[in-house]
Amino acid sequence: MSGGLTVGQKVVIAILLIIPLIAYMAYTTYDFVSPSLGGVPFFYWYQTLWLAISSLLFIVAAVLWERWLSRR
Repeated sequence: MSGGLTVGQKVVIAILLIIPLIAYMAYTTYDFVSPSLGGVPFFYWYQTLWLAISSLLFIVAAVLWERWLSRR
């Protein structure tokens, strides 16, 4: 593959990067106080959980990007 990433590879990376955006933009799905977790309202711990999930998805996207580019 001499032209860089294929369209399919770009789509996979784009999906991994768009998932957190969709989760954060769906505000009405997490605009609640309960259930609380250790006294922390749902609104806050849900966003914190998505911060960790987003980090993992970004890492996977970066690893795939580097792996696919290094195969050239």
